[in-house]
Amino acid sequence: MKLCVNTNLQVIRAGLAVLFIAAANISVAGADTVVDCPLRDEPYSINTPLMDLLLKPEAVTVINRHMDGMLDNMPENFMRTEAPSFSAIVTLPNLLAMGGVTTAPPQALVSELAALDITDADRIARCARYDVEVPQLQVPAGTPRVLLFEKMTGFRDDPSVEAATAMLEGMAERNGWALVRTESGAAITPEILALFDVVVWNNNSGDVLTLSQRSAFVDYIENGGGYVGIHGAGGDPNYIWDWYVDQLLGARFIGHPSDPQFQDAKVEVEETDSGIGRGLTPGWIMNDEWYSFKTNPAAAGATVVARLDESSYSPKGRGGQDLRMGEHPIAWTRCVGDGRSFYSAIGHRPEVYADPHYVKLLEQATLWAANKGNTTCRQGREIPSSEEA
Repeated sequence: MKLCVNTNLQVIRAGLAVLFIAAANISVAGADTVVDCPLRDEPYSINTPLMDLLLKPEAVTVINRHMDGMLDNMPENFMRTEAPSFSAIVTLPNLLAMGGVTTAPPQALVSELAALDITDADRIARCARYDVEVPQLQVPAGTPRVLLFEKMTGFRDDPSVEAATAMLEGMAERNGWALVRTESGAAITPEILALFDVVVWNNNSGDVLTLSQRSAFVDYIENGGGYVGIHGAGGDPNYIWDWYVDQLLGARFIGHPSDPQFQDAKVEVEETDSGIGRGLTPGWIMNDEWYSFKTNPAAAGATVVARLDESSYSPKGRGGQDLRMGEHPIAWTRCVGDGRSFYSAIGHRPEVYADPHYVKLLEQATLWAANKGNTTCRQGREIPSSEEA
């Protein structure tokens, strides 16, 4: 039996119009290159990123036959198959949920997708959004050495990305840091990572690293490297790299308020051993898009640096989704092996990157992640820096 989804298409279109942003047509892996991208050889399924389904005409035919021509009626700008595109970070179940459809896709659709052949052309198309040519980076004098990583295959919000970039570049200039910016996932190699104390992921969205690049980043972190993630770097509706979201971040995004999307809320800062909250106002009001997460990262060992006062705003998502967490962390640290991880969910509105409270928070967090804070990490535990061997 076919799903009746046409009645929900208007809702889906409205949601996607808000979430999607058009961007430049970028083909990074080349027209005849098969690289080690994570889903290169995976069978087609309802959990395949929509972009990869759209790249396969036979998959589009199967989906439309079982779902009343759903893909033929989607907004044209959402049907982009070049990165960055929102189609890289949603699956069919994500789309149906956005439209309020709770019925599972029919088993015939699942079976027919799984039966589709995976050709070399399919592999090349799947991998085209990944970078393969290692960039030549020049690291200026200064300390700490910061790699600003801005690769995106999913959602890209230019104003917030550019505001964060300007803030970080200004921060580096004021403090004598060595900062290098790249949009290439091919920069994530053991040799390049060894040049830097910390890697800042600025609003990254979508899967951005090949398997070998992932391995290099995991080794870098677990052996004492630093990570700072800003807003969108932890805000995708779907992930295909479990280590990144479950180990490095420690929490999975579930949504943000939609009516209105941007609200005033009270940010409450903790004075933790790391020193990240040192000298900050204990609580301040900020207007932003407030993320909620499936679980509290503190339950998995994170140290909360800042949380939201849920009584100060309306944590209600699309369709009345209840986004209350009770204890609501919005910025936290984690130890991953010997590596230091800091994530802040603040940062959709460009204006927040000029807020002195937030600038100071990110500055002190970057120093901590670069191993220049009051604490460091050893074997998954946070210890005073004075105890570092």
